[in-house]
Amino acid sequence: MRQTGMSSSSGSRESWRSNAVDLTQLTIHEMQAMLATREASATELVRSVLDRITRLDGQVMAYTTLTGERALEQAGAVDRLLAVGTPLPPLAGIPLAIKDVICTKGVRTTCASKILELYEPPYDATVIRRLKAQEAVLLGKTNMDEFAMGSSTENSAFFRTRNPWALDYVPGGSSGGSAAAVAADLCAAALGSDTGGSIRQPASFCGIAGLKPTYGRVSRYGLVAFASSLDQIGPFAKDIYDCAMLLHAIAGHDPRDSTSADLPVPDYCSALTGDVRGVRIGIPDEYFVEGMDPEVEAAIWTAIRTLKELGTTQEKVSLPHTPYAIATYYIVATAEASSNLGRYDGVKYGYRTTRPADLLEMYQRSRREGFGPEVKRRIMLGTYALSAGYYDAYYLKAQKVRTLIRRDFERAFEQCDVIATPTSPTPPFKFGEKTEDPLQMYLSDIFTISVNLAGLPGISIPCGFTKAGLPIGLQLIGKPFDEATILKVAHAYEQTTDWHRRKPPL
Repeated sequence: MRQTGMSSSSGSRESWRSNAVDLTQLTIHEMQAMLATREASATELVRSVLDRITRLDGQVMAYTTLTGERALEQAGAVDRLLAVGTPLPPLAGIPLAIKDVICTKGVRTTCASKILELYEPPYDATVIRRLKAQEAVLLGKTNMDEFAMGSSTENSAFFRTRNPWALDYVPGGSSGGSAAAVAADLCAAALGSDTGGSIRQPASFCGIAGLKPTYGRVSRYGLVAFASSLDQIGPFAKDIYDCAMLLHAIAGHDPRDSTSADLPVPDYCSALTGDVRGVRIGIPDEYFVEGMDPEVEAAIWTAIRTLKELGTTQEKVSLPHTPYAIATYYIVATAEASSNLGRYDGVKYGYRTTRPADLLEMYQRSRREGFGPEVKRRIMLGTYALSAGYYDAYYLKAQKVRTLIRRDFERAFEQCDVIATPTSPTPPFKFGEKTEDPLQMYLSDIFTISVNLAGLPGISIPCGFTKAGLPIGLQLIGKPFDEATILKVAHAYEQTTDWHRRKPPL
């Protein structure tokens, strides 16, 4: 079910000043330049994207809720400020999309679940307040796997988002709607959330940049919780410069989030010098495993050679506890999900079943009817891991292995500054290919999960395409709170390649 708050944008419109420039394909910084020189207005930018959504989102299915009228009002306010010469923040007038797991005051936040289908938060998440303070324009909410549980966006309670590069393939998950919207030029950039790869894997599958910041770098206040010790909000963008701009806008300490780091936020854009000579790149043997798609492996090694040609040095590093990451993650994450999702009881907000016989039946039926099968599976796994007699054997042991995984990275970073790996062991896969085997679906995140367990920053950038025209992503992992270095390396690589400039054949 999709909602729209948008009348047709094909009515009255400004006469465009640009000569056949497709405004929807511009990056944030290109839009900035056009606004600054008055080559386009904020209303023109937003209306062009809304027109494209009207034409193409029936194919891609990226949005769960569109707020077109509200977006045009926000754009008009920016234009009025521009008209009187008011200095504006970097994101003013830029049309952005928001994953439907981040609270937006007065705008549906469903988590792609029937249990929250009609929920309108009474407050904005901290990241939304920061975007609004920059006068950014919010187009609407994007589809996802229900409660961020999935790797393909097939677990949405409403509909499946399609990969813009091949409509019968998945866009990745759980932030598939945000990734697909950016790749299809249905927004300039977007926010997603990453618990075990949910920004990086769909960024890889959709051929765009996607950044998971260090745990604590970006406030989680207003992010509907899946696994609280793993979740992080981060940006999707068309290039690395836009990623750096968005991260700078949303990062920083927030007293509303007890896990928010009270550290200064660097000017990430100033780190994008193009000079990476002497940067040490770590190559972990454990991330080049048997069974990896050969086209993916070949593209990653080509990208690593390109980084070497740019002047980086390369070191072999070892992350020996990597084979235990999947099992560890699916104990920690499901245990935290079991606890976090206990609040959806049909009492305070969200879906409530009709005519229950008593209070217990209301709880049971509301949850049974409101949650989808993958969410139920993870709640049951987590409840089992936390139950009496099993807590020490599963949850406590998983937390100990998590510590070992974090120490692996600490030792590796004594030898290198950045670790380079594939983002995913495969290119995008077809709808239905892995839905019957949850374990195979979980293995889609085998290269991204460890980063969340260790709380590190990671970014996926386009590094090639398969012979079938499907995108491949390179993952760069950094030291805690050193997003600047992975952005610098990613930007230098991007400047010598053209993968990020390719557009899907919509």
